[in-house]
Amino acid sequence: MEMKKRINLELRNRAPEEVTELVLDNCLCVNGEIEGLNDTFKELEFLSMAKVELSSLARLPSLNKLRKLELSDNIISGGLEVLAEKCPNLTYLNLSGNKIKDLRTVEALMGMKMMKMKMKMKPVHLKDTKKRRRRKRRRRMKTRQAQNWERQKRKWAFPT
Repeated sequence: MEMKKRINLELRNRAPEEVTELVLDNCLCVNGEIEGLNDTFKELEFLSMAKVELSSLARLPSLNKLRKLELSDNIISGGLEVLAEKCPNLTYLNLSGNKIKDLRTVEALMGMKMMKMKMKMKPVHLKDTKKRRRRKRRRRMKTRQAQNWERQKRKWAFPT
């Protein structure tokens, strides 16, 4: 489902000015950019765009009341300075699973309010994606092995 359609579904017959939380996980964004989200979402405090194949935050609207932003498992590699301009009250940001190679990319966020709140919460999550992928692969393999074992047990119990 495309991002514009998903936003219309998530509105649930409400005006964009009334929405405080918006979850757009697993929808498709065209050309790796945000679409359908605009400045009318003035009261938005929580926005989740995990696994939407997002590569750029250039079209992010000004969201002054946004506090939590979930951007995990996308293909973002830079351009985070947009967050400092358009989301000044951000206190939580999850960037795990993106293509951020070094911490210089995150330096643009150092002046933000969330970086000053170190004692309250972890502001930026940058997990090692290779380790996560390996763990997922191992879990899938264990599941397949267990399924194969169950099949073999059934064959032995009821030979044909």
